[in-house]
Order: sequence, then structure tokens, then C-alpha cells
Amino acid sequence: MQKPLTLGIAGLGTVGAGLIELLQVHKERLAERAGRPLEVAGIAARSRLKSRTVDTAGLKWFDDPVALAREPGIDVFVELVGGSEGVAKDAVEAALYAGKHVVTANKALIARHGVKLARLAEEKGVALNFEAAVAGGIPVIKTLRESLAANEVRRIYGILNGTCNYILSTMTDEDRSFPAALMEAQELGYAEADPIFDIGGFDTAHKLAILASLAFGTEINFEQIDVEGIQSITEADIDAANDMGYCIKLLGVAVRTESGIEARVHPAMVPEESTIAEVWGATNAVAIDADFCTSLLLVGPGAGGRATASSVASDILDIARGEIVLPLAAPAATLKPYVKAKLGSHHGAYYVRLSVYDRPGAMAAIAKRMGDREVSIESIVQRRPRATQPAISPRRKPGAPALVVMITHETTEAAIRQAVEAIEQDGNVSERPQVIRIEKLGEEDRV
Repeated sequence: MQKPLTLGIAGLGTVGAGLIELLQVHKERLAERAGRPLEVAGIAARSRLKSRTVDTAGLKWFDDPVALAREPGIDVFVELVGGSEGVAKDAVEAALYAGKHVVTANKALIARHGVKLARLAEEKGVALNFEAAVAGGIPVIKTLRESLAANEVRRIYGILNGTCNYILSTMTDEDRSFPAALMEAQELGYAEADPIFDIGGFDTAHKLAILASLAFGTEINFEQIDVEGIQSITEADIDAANDMGYCIKLLGVAVRTESGIEARVHPAMVPEESTIAEVWGATNAVAIDADFCTSLLLVGPGAGGRATASSVASDILDIARGEIVLPLAAPAATLKPYVKAKLGSHHGAYYVRLSVYDRPGAMAAIAKRMGDREVSIESIVQRRPRATQPAISPRRKPGAPALVVMITHETTEAAIRQAVEAIEQDGNVSERPQVIRIEKLGEEDRV
């Protein structure tokens, strides 16, 4: 058996602790699979005194992750600190400059600096592996980078954030409001005290930026992704979706078009009979539409210490076996510039919820605004508000806003946004209109 592969692990949070546990529990199995032992030669974290779920006694401690990254006795630097800047970036760069392999679960770092880091890894002839950066325990990076290397990917989409999926699932299953579902997610540890990175769609956008690069052979460009979170989703939207045979999910979608890459993160209505509608709780799902392999759907745990640690360990095993692949599937110098699809070019149907003042001419004015932008209405329904206390709600006062839901025929993103903006400016609605895309799914998501 060859000499041990030595690891330096920076970050001992949920994932770091899970990785050390995995290395301890499956020590013999991993050595057999790798053809050599895997040994932790150093660790780094913010505090030595913090109580942890794994035994770190006997492991060499480093107060500075950068010093750990440069340690001569370490073959692989494992970065589990997180964040796109600061010590995580400094330590990864230090490791690569020192000619060490790097494994990371840091989606923000790869989304922001992945191309630069890939170039550096290629120059040094070392691995830069990041399977755990997207969808936790789902092997989607290897699927795109290796298994589908001979295919042209046309579209990739999915549920990439477990926090948002848990909140929307709770709102649907347990009839909760968004604030109540968010609070429950925080109590269970699915959401941070400041949840905006998750519920605002930014976590999903980081992951989508990485997937789009691997899928389409372009440079990573997080800034060009259109991002919309789930904060505006209400119980009225959940009810309407259920009544129409849909389920609301936060999706990340990237599509290759004639004018460029269409990459977007937003709530979407998906058919309730689709597989992706059945992905509940904190689970993730990624659908891939390719030419020769046609359609794939990968479903599994998108977060959690053990599932994510499993992906980190898989990357380490590849290095131990000598399997060094290009970080971004193609040489970084050959990646095509990211070209964003023409603004507003997306075609699809839309759900529009309006709170319309009950007065003469209001609906006629709304219909005209839609017609002016050539937005055709498939259906329009006035919905009753949810019952309030007391059990028998008082009758709505004359002139008070009425809840109106419209479903459009396929139209462009630009047209529906312009129409809704004009409706709001006319003053016939009491609040900002809600617009949710109705996503057309492919063969990979049919049950």
C-alpha cells in the first residue's frame, strides 16, 4: 500500500465535524478504496475550546488556516470555512500556490473566483474539487464534469436550497404563513438567524452559476443571474396554486438559447403531478436535459453535515487514486465568455395576483394594460379571502380591494413586467402585484 495521503482540514463546523467522523468510522474502507491510508495531519478552526461532536485529540492544531494550507506535510487542503473572501479565499490560494490539492464545499468562493482558482490549479498541476459546493450529497458536479462530458447540455434546473424548499413545503402541507414557516426553519437549524442569503435566492444563484459553467462551457458569472427570492409568497399564492394543480418551488434555471445563457432564480409554479413537485422538505433535486443522454433527474439530501461530508470524502478519494480532472470540465483558458440572453426574452405563462379596488372601470383598465403589451389572458378568477376571526367573516365593504388571480398564455418576461408596472401605476390595485412564472418542465421530470 502506498504512503498515506495527508489532509489539512480548515473549518470544524457541521461539515468539518462530519468529515472527521466519516474518516474515523470508515478508515479501513477508505484505505481499501483509495489504495492508501487517509490521515488528518492538521486542523484549523476559530476556537480550540468549542465543544464538538467528534474527538480531535491528538490532531495538530493550527490557529491560522493559511498556515495550515502552506504546511509542508500536507498533501490536500480541505476548506470548509465558507465565504467568498477573507481567510477562505486566502487559504485556498495559498494551498494552490504551494502546489497542494484543494477540496472545498464553498459555493460562494467558486461562484465568485472559480475561474481564477481553476487556472491556478491547472498551472500547478493539482486538483480543485468542489462536489460538495452544490446540492450537498447529490453527485451533480461529477455528473456534469465527467459522466455527461460527451453531451451537449441544453438546460439544467432544480431545487438547490433546502431552506427555501422546507419553508414552501411547510406553507403548503401545514397551512402556515411565510413568517411562521421561516421561524420553524430557524428553530430546526435549517435557516440562519439572518436568513436573507437563503430566502433571497442568493445561495441558489451561487450554485446555479457553477452548474451553468459546467453545463455550457462558459466562464462563471454569478452577477448575470436574475435573482428573486421567496419572501413575497403568501398563503393566497399557495392556495391558488393548489386549486390550479400546481405547487410552488424556488427554482434555479439555466438554459442555452440562441442569444446567450438564460439563468434565473425565482419561485415557480410546477405541475403537482411532476416529480420535482414531490421533492419535499430540505431535499434538493437537479434535472439535466442533454442531447445524447436526454434527461436525468438527481434527487437527494442537499445539505447536512453527513451528506455534505460524503461528497467531500468522494473528492478526497479521487485525489488519493490519482484521478485529477480539470476543475471546470475544460481548460479555464478555453471557457467561452458568459453572454447573457437578451433581456426579457424568456417565454412562458404567468400567474398574476392582484388586489383590485372594487370600482367601475378597474378591471377594464387592467385588461387594457395587458392588451397593450399583447399579453393574452387564459383565465381570470376572483378569489375569496381567507376566513378571519370570527368564524364568519364580515362582508367586504363596497370599494374595498378584491383578490383577483389571472393566468396568462405564453408571453415574454418583458411584456408581463411592463404590463404589471403599468397596472400598478394606474392606481387600481392596493398593493404591488404578485407575478410567478409557470414553469414548463421537460421529459426528465415526468412521473
